[in-house]
Amino acid sequence: MALFGFGGGAAVADAADTLRHAARADADGLDLFSLSDHPYFGDRLDAYAAIGTILGGTRRLTGLVNVTNLPSRPAPMLARTVTSLSTLTGGRIVLGLGVGGLWDDIARLGVPKLTPGAAVRAFAEAITLIRSLSGGGEPVTFSGEFYQVTELQPAAVAAPPIWTGSVGPKSLAVTGRLADGWIPGHAADWLSERYRTSRPLVDEAAVAAGRSPADIATIYNLPGTITDAPVRSPRDADGRWRGGSVDQWVEELTGAVLDHGAAGFIYHPVGDPDMALARWAQEIVPAVRAAL
Repeated sequence: MALFGFGGGAAVADAADTLRHAARADADGLDLFSLSDHPYFGDRLDAYAAIGTILGGTRRLTGLVNVTNLPSRPAPMLARTVTSLSTLTGGRIVLGLGVGGLWDDIARLGVPKLTPGAAVRAFAEAITLIRSLSGGGEPVTFSGEFYQVTELQPAAVAAPPIWTGSVGPKSLAVTGRLADGWIPGHAADWLSERYRTSRPLVDEAAVAAGRSPADIATIYNLPGTITDAPVRSPRDADGRWRGGSVDQWVEELTGAVLDHGAAGFIYHPVGDPDMALARWAQEIVPAVRAAL
């Protein structure tokens, strides 16, 4: 069954609206609520503090930091954060994880700046370590290139599903080897050139690691307008989905699941977020679920 989520605002100034949107999404039966993670900007909420607050005030939503800025959140502590959230919420957390992109901004936090290749190696090492520090078992000693822990007791609960925001070939290969899901970068969708050239790299790495490509779900960040009347061209000149009427959305998303294997969608509103959330959760999502 496909998952349907909503991308909330992460600005400090919008905090009350974000909590209200999460409550509305929960009441309307959405599956996911996501926030971005940019801790180097002073006008943004800390993503995990916000997600924890949201999950504490909702009953069925799963939280997703979309995606976690790994360089600013060391893997051993991130493992503690997500397993604690899983324990407190009955498993309503997914770990979204990225290599880290805005390195000049990240470095202002006092984090050493990594080369692209080193950042990908740290990314792979972090996924491995987070899984090792979850699910109980004997104390873990890990001596990696970027992370070292000694006799550290794993959390009793399993690590949540790990979805990556991989973009480059090397990080896509890590996704295929180690992740549970992939969120294509730059809001690329199932008909985009980025998806067509990137997903095979995920699949090839999965097969090489002895996994099935089906083990790695694809979940899409999906911005767009929801219009009253059908639009002539719901995609732009580059083929990117830009929105349309409720019926056009329903047809597009149903086809994405049935014809292209989409596992989920996180809608990012264009325009009035209150109106967009209402139409997404109350009109589009129920119709797509019924069609599936």
